[in-house]
Amino acid sequence: MTLSKFAMGSSLLALSVASPLAAQTPAKPDATHIQFVLPQDIKWHASANVGEDQAPLFGDPSKPGPYGLLIRWNPNHNSSPHSHSTDRFAYVLEGTWWVSSAATEDKSTMYPISAGSYAEDIANTVHWDGAHDKPVTLIMFGDGPVITKPVAQQ
Repeated sequence: MTLSKFAMGSSLLALSVASPLAAQTPAKPDATHIQFVLPQDIKWHASANVGEDQAPLFGDPSKPGPYGLLIRWNPNHNSSPHSHSTDRFAYVLEGTWWVSSAATEDKSTMYPISAGSYAEDIANTVHWDGAHDKPVTLIMFGDGPVITKPVAQQ
């Protein structure tokens, strides 16, 4: 069975019209209208907490005003019990975030919070957090300045 000249010509015409359009990359939006950072361009920095990396998205938690940052806990790393001077709001992007409100480090008190969950660190209350056997990534929002105090200093 052969294709008619009309069918073959139509197919080639469709390919020749579609191919240049499909190969074109859309123009980036005007940066004065919308700004963005692609995943490969996010700048991660080691945090004071060993096993935790942070990537600032906007603002600065140490200065007045709103801030947002990504927090990535490496496997088998946790913070020590501490509190923050302001409320902080977290969304678990990937992995399982393990949290505890105990004043002492005891992994049996940690509770798993799965990806897609939302949580709040209530100001001036003790908690600690981290990752078990797999990494976890959070997005954390709040208003600065934030002062973090280890339990030993409270």
